[in-house]
Amino acid sequence: MADTIQRIAVIGAGAWGTALASASVARRAGRDVILHAHEAETADAINADHENKVFLPGVALDPAIRATADLSEALDGADAILMVTPAQFLRATLAASANARGNDAPIVICAKGFELDTGKLMNEVAEEAAPGARLAVLSGPTFAAEVARGLPTAVTLACADADTAASLADAIGTATFRPYTATDVVGAEVGGAVKNVIAIACGVVDGRGLGQNARAAVIARGLAEIARLAAALGADPRTLMGLSGIGDLTLTCTSVASRNYALGAALGAGESFADQMKDRTSIAEGATTAPAVLTRAQALGVEMPICRAVNAILHDGADIGETIAGVLARPLRPES
Repeated sequence: MADTIQRIAVIGAGAWGTALASASVARRAGRDVILHAHEAETADAINADHENKVFLPGVALDPAIRATADLSEALDGADAILMVTPAQFLRATLAASANARGNDAPIVICAKGFELDTGKLMNEVAEEAAPGARLAVLSGPTFAAEVARGLPTAVTLACADADTAASLADAIGTATFRPYTATDVVGAEVGGAVKNVIAIACGVVDGRGLGQNARAAVIARGLAEIARLAAALGADPRTLMGLSGIGDLTLTCTSVASRNYALGAALGAGESFADQMKDRTSIAEGATTAPAVLTRAQALGVEMPICRAVNAILHDGADIGETIAGVLARPLRPES
């Protein structure tokens, strides 16, 4: 890879993709940016209005940012590729882009989750769908609207190759968007994915009015679940004490701006899961991650009672009160 990354392709024009492409990040860093939207009308509207009115309204985009619905056009000549498609579409998007990725551009996975059908992490999916590609993971405590507005943000940029991580960090880092590099891709991924499930649990706690003590307990025990799974997958436990672990978990579990927390809060207050998922323009990734992470945890023999409870509420029709009572009735044990 060339030392200098100048042209960046951002694949996925949702809120997060738009924020990463915005003047606050890649464009403000002085890079040429092209943004790929799945729908042609979205690309046309961004080019005409210099705003993504559907997914990131109210944020003006640099007129130099060009959007396209043509995946080959977006990837042509890119020095780096930010894959910001939802987790469950990553495999298909990488497969569709195979012929257009003609250079050695690193692929930065910006989605958080486990694949539903296989229980695999996004880097594992990418290794299968784009064999031989140099992969990195971008994770950490990030609300898209704040990043797009240029508010101070720090993230983890993990890549097995430290030099590639440094080049990518230099390409997207700005005065207000600070990437810290790491080599533990698995740890960064597990923290970023499972925290969405724990955030739903925290929302349920608050929606039921169970108090701040209970929410803090869910965060702490949720981190223990994340750590057990990460250890079973070979991650460095120190990664979970950083931005992609406790940092992301804290943000997502404590803010009404979190889609996953908001979903849980609505369920805790008595609304139905079906009604919450109807007509959504944004995705609460934890709803899909819950069954997927349990698939992987079960295969590894890892106990994850909070994630199991969330999955039962979301997908098995479990009564919330009975589910909470069941978690509280678990045998007392040493803290670990």
